[in-house]
Amino acid sequence: MERRMFMAMIGCGLLAAPLAAGAQQRAKVYRIGVLGNLAPPAPPAARLWEAFAEGMRERGYYEGQNFVRESRWTGGRLERSQSLAAELVGLKVDLIVAVGTAAVRAVKEATSVIPIVMVYVIDPVAGRLVDNLGRPGGNVTGVAFGAGVEIVGKHLELLKEAVPKVSRVAVLTDPTHPLDADYRRETQTAAGALGLTPQFHEVRGPGDLEGAFHAMTGARAGALLVLTQPFAFVHAGRIADLAARSRLPAIYPFRECVEAGGLMAYAANAPEMFRRAATYVDKILKGAKPADLPVEQPTKFELVINLKTAKALGLTIPQSLLLRADEVIQ
Repeated sequence: MERRMFMAMIGCGLLAAPLAAGAQQRAKVYRIGVLGNLAPPAPPAARLWEAFAEGMRERGYYEGQNFVRESRWTGGRLERSQSLAAELVGLKVDLIVAVGTAAVRAVKEATSVIPIVMVYVIDPVAGRLVDNLGRPGGNVTGVAFGAGVEIVGKHLELLKEAVPKVSRVAVLTDPTHPLDADYRRETQTAAGALGLTPQFHEVRGPGDLEGAFHAMTGARAGALLVLTQPFAFVHAGRIADLAARSRLPAIYPFRECVEAGGLMAYAANAPEMFRRAATYVDKILKGAKPADLPVEQPTKFELVINLKTAKALGLTIPQSLLLRADEVIQ
């Protein structure tokens, strides 16, 4: 009897050991670094990071329970990306979610070991962040913007359709953005094909915005193109307000700009991209290598038009354009 009880206890102990080990493994708390431009609860950023949190919860990750976030924000100042990336690498996080080309590049330069999940990157191949979309190679993968710098051509087409008589188009650009030169070349080509003359106005920080819009008015610009760069997202409300005061019909790369009072936007669904980024986080934490995970691109772009803003500008949006809009803000 005593021998049988002893053997039973040993057997239970052997069975319990792997179970305990499994429970301990499941209880691991992951440290996820984040390098982005605008911190919640700022309205444009809050929606995006809530979408990311929803994607994480859908896959069983709850902040404060089985993962914690170490967040660093540039505030739209791209020159801060390198120092903040170095901070995150120094914390020895398990993975870093980086938003935008400058952030991803900074993290990639800071580490070749820690996995990087990118979000909202315009052209990761042209930006030399991945080898190709199918097999990224290295330690970077994630969700690309999907249209590259070529999206400025579509933006200018829509702007020309909304304001048929326009000839001079102001272009708001950040010269510190890694793809600024590519954007300028693409804008020149696309504008020329449409009979438009682009006028580039540089903005390195919020203090430059007022002067840039004053220059646009002086140059008699008839409309405004805002390029797909972080400052436009960070300062969406300010830019929309200045465009309204300058009576410039504008097209934006983020729907958040239209919600803030801008005229129209043509852009991918940003919250969905952040939600999809959580899928990559999950796969990598479970052992997948970034090099083997294909980069995703959004398949749907949305046209959003603010009719209230159009009315304030004295602009009549063509019915053909309204019928193609995914959302019309009254």
